[in-house]
Amino acid sequence: MKSVAAGVAASHPATARTGLRILQAGGTAADAAVGAVLACCVAETVYTGLGGGGFATYFDAGTREVTCLDFFVAVPGLDGDRKPAPMVSVDVFFGGLPQVYSIGGASVAVPGVPAGLGEVHRRWGRLPWPQVVAPAAGLARTGVLLPVAHARTLESCAPALAYGDGAGPYQPGGRLLQGDELLYHPGLAAAMDTLAEEGPSVFYTGAYGKLLVDTVRAAGGTIGPVDLRSYRVESVPVDQAPLAGYRVHARHDLNRTVDTIGGLPTELARPVRAPGVASALLNRGQQRLGDTTNVSVVDSEGNACVITTTLGLGSGVWLPGLGINLNSMLGEGELLTDDLVPGQRMSSYMCPLVVTAPDGGLAVAAGSAGASRIRTALVDTLLGVIVDGLSVPEAIARPRFHVVEDTVHAEPGYPPAELAELAAAGWQIVEWPEITHYFGGVTAVGRAGAAGDPRRGGVGLLL
Repeated sequence: MKSVAAGVAASHPATARTGLRILQAGGTAADAAVGAVLACCVAETVYTGLGGGGFATYFDAGTREVTCLDFFVAVPGLDGDRKPAPMVSVDVFFGGLPQVYSIGGASVAVPGVPAGLGEVHRRWGRLPWPQVVAPAAGLARTGVLLPVAHARTLESCAPALAYGDGAGPYQPGGRLLQGDELLYHPGLAAAMDTLAEEGPSVFYTGAYGKLLVDTVRAAGGTIGPVDLRSYRVESVPVDQAPLAGYRVHARHDLNRTVDTIGGLPTELARPVRAPGVASALLNRGQQRLGDTTNVSVVDSEGNACVITTTLGLGSGVWLPGLGINLNSMLGEGELLTDDLVPGQRMSSYMCPLVVTAPDGGLAVAAGSAGASRIRTALVDTLLGVIVDGLSVPEAIARPRFHVVEDTVHAEPGYPPAELAELAAAGWQIVEWPEITHYFGGVTAVGRAGAAGDPRRGGVGLLL
């Protein structure tokens, strides 16, 4: 059976090129994924950054073992010496409707991206750490062009992203950045250089850790030195479910993606599968926008590394002189469960995954952005590749639908025969006027090619 070609899929051309160059330099999938995510922290700051959190899924081609690492944000408060100030409410308009988010110092949870990338590299990397960080530092020195798709996200999220110190990079001269204009964060190159020299610990027990505590507390947050010193990357259980003779492997996320795949109808032919798929995807509750991005990498030895990271919307609290926005996870209402305990992880929809073929080898490495639509985007993409026989670019680009309560939201061009099946089964249908980043942002590398999601300006590159 055909093997997966080495390649990188990401949501920005600079991110994908960074990963590919690291592969060309002899790096592993882990090296390339870490380097690409660091590039995300420069090129895709409307979605992610060093002040955020994430998850990694790694497939070892030799042992065929799948490992999931949790480096999502942790609840602060272990220092126990202060109460948070009120958060700042902002209205973010999406689809013409306002959604209320909370930002500011009190929204900042303990970041995990530096520690997580360091752990992925420690476990599975081959190149020296400074060599993996160097490309991102280079991008930070010059700045990068903002893709048109990212500019649309920026427009939606400007009340949070261009808040406070964010106005400088995102709204220079009072005008919001447009597509194909230069995004530049002063100080970020110096931060990347220090990360390369001192390693991720600089954000936890080093100088940047102290700066982070002082900055967050000055803005009304509660992160303290004990919160940072206590942060650890965690290995979490790997769920799996069958799909048309293949097996999907991923962490147990808030949306129960693997459980959803296990609950798909046995009849997966189009168009009759549509009502069963909609029922499996039924997701009640708020539909938040979410700023997230994903990198998927496969190396020439067949190892795969998929990393999804996020800032939430971003708190608007920036590390002075370093160009680093901190996360706003404590202001994300749908992630605030009743059991928020200092030191413990917050919940997340993120679900980087790998799919293994009947022969046990890698078939697809994929992940998605899109908050509560991550599951929708991944399920549709996997159905396209594994069941419908599409290439990875075709499966990612085709129109999708997303279920909210009794309503199916469909992108333009979704097959009328399937919409008719859904309507006949009692679903309400809302057809959107354009394809938009609301419906997720998949990046995937598989036996049928590599691609990033056009909804996010993504690209796929093969070695």
